[in-house]
Amino acid sequence: MPEGPVVGHQWAVELLHNSIQHDTLRHAYLFVGPAQLGKSTLVRSFAQSLLCPNAVAGRACANCRSCRLLQSGSHPDFILLAPTDRHGEPDRENGLHRAEQAADIIRQAMLHPMEGRYKVFLIQDAHRAHISFANKLLKTLEEPPPHVVLCLTAQDKSALLPTIVSRCQVLALRPLGQQVMEEALHTRWGASSQQAALLARLANGCLGWAVDQVKQPEPLAERSQRLTELQELSRSSRVTRLAFAQKLAAARSQTRLFTLLALWTSWWRDVMLAQSGCLEQCANVDLLDTLAQTAADFRPTDVQAYLHTLSRIEGYLRHTVNTGLALDVLLLQMPRPHA
Repeated sequence: MPEGPVVGHQWAVELLHNSIQHDTLRHAYLFVGPAQLGKSTLVRSFAQSLLCPNAVAGRACANCRSCRLLQSGSHPDFILLAPTDRHGEPDRENGLHRAEQAADIIRQAMLHPMEGRYKVFLIQDAHRAHISFANKLLKTLEEPPPHVVLCLTAQDKSALLPTIVSRCQVLALRPLGQQVMEEALHTRWGASSQQAALLARLANGCLGWAVDQVKQPEPLAERSQRLTELQELSRSSRVTRLAFAQKLAAARSQTRLFTLLALWTSWWRDVMLAQSGCLEQCANVDLLDTLAQTAADFRPTDVQAYLHTLSRIEGYLRHTVNTGLALDVLLLQMPRPHA
């Protein structure tokens, strides 16, 4: 496999490389891990090695027509499917994989490759599949044509039908280490040493998120605003907190909501670390003075209890639950400074 575009995940790279080299390919793979961890990047690298006619020992040349087509996203034998809205437009935040997409996969799978030995399908966010899509896809997973390789990505395999998971080789990708991310951000994406160090801590091992911040720094400015907002909320009245909860519920954006919850969790975890005398282990390294002051203002037992609440409410929100009620509880239970 070409290792240039893939940062980390070396064990998965080697596993896939060996399956190509020794001709032990599985017909379906499931790549599991948090959003922006590098799952799709790994699949594209895998597909490039499978489709490259000049591959040596399973490694793509990266220079031929096939490799250039795949790198530009226009290879006819690499088919990408993302969740869509009701009008068929890509929507990875709120969309679904629908029955008509599964029918298209079945149709295309029956056709022979146009240029390479294989047809490679990347089904992104398979956890966002409508039940009709999943049921239709099962037949192709059970009896795939020999030239088809199906690659699915998902944040959590428990959100998929067990019958789909059982027909795939599961690769559970782990978050990247801070040092690996920091070096990659500095050398490959041109981040300054200070910026790379901060992003590597904030990203929770998800390189894609950190790269987005380098390319579009606006989210970092939004982060500062959200943390200021959080500190104000922790000192606000119940009425203000409930109004904020209603505003969050009305936004109806799951992605933004979970991003906010992750930020809050990171902040209160850092407060707990500061209270334990471990300020150097905090993720928000650009706000250490504020963290130290917050650690002094809040009771450690309240902070620990709220971290548990954050985890519990996030779990509820990922399943069928009254979003407004869950957010009301989340805001009302936020700690207050002790007198």
